[in-house]
Amino acid sequence: MRYDKGHKDATHRHILETAALRLLRDGIDGTGIAPLMADAGLTHGGFYSHFTSKDALVREAVAHTLAQRRGKLRRSAERADDPIEGLIRYYLRPIHRDTPEKGCAIAALSGEIARQSETTRAAFTEELFGSIGVIADNLPGGNAETRRSTAIAIMALLAGTLQLARVVPDPLQSNAILENGIEAALKLARGSAAGGEDGRGA
Repeated sequence: MRYDKGHKDATHRHILETAALRLLRDGIDGTGIAPLMADAGLTHGGFYSHFTSKDALVREAVAHTLAQRRGKLRRSAERADDPIEGLIRYYLRPIHRDTPEKGCAIAALSGEIARQSETTRAAFTEELFGSIGVIADNLPGGNAETRRSTAIAIMALLAGTLQLARVVPDPLQSNAILENGIEAALKLARGSAAGGEDGRGA
């Protein structure tokens, strides 16, 4: 049976969304093509109508989920009275720690992405700096260069804090890691504007 392009596009998106959930939950090495396609309600053979390889799927699924997460970061800032604080607190919520399958691929997959192909790492890097750009756009004061460098530090802090909070089994200790990460990120954010109007200081 032949399907129209709209059906194929919808199926492609469905595979991407299913793959994103599996990758975030089980990791790249823990995600096989056959169980992934079964989760999507499709046959193993149908995979190759949409992707040339698992690497191609990983590349596209990670880009897809990071683009979605970037939109959520932007909206979290827009809804808050203090945009950068809203963004930081949104990222380091306990529910983000507890539901990695619905969370940020930067925190969940960076370690594995480092071992993937150069093409996949390049695609991940592009999306990573897109998220860094959202942080930079919501920093108070400073010039563009200062905001960008501060945003890189904040992104690294947010992702690292989330990773550590997920590792620690004790809820009180894990929550403390999140709270300390929030405080440290806010200090970085507010310090970006402390050097004067142009961000260069004295």
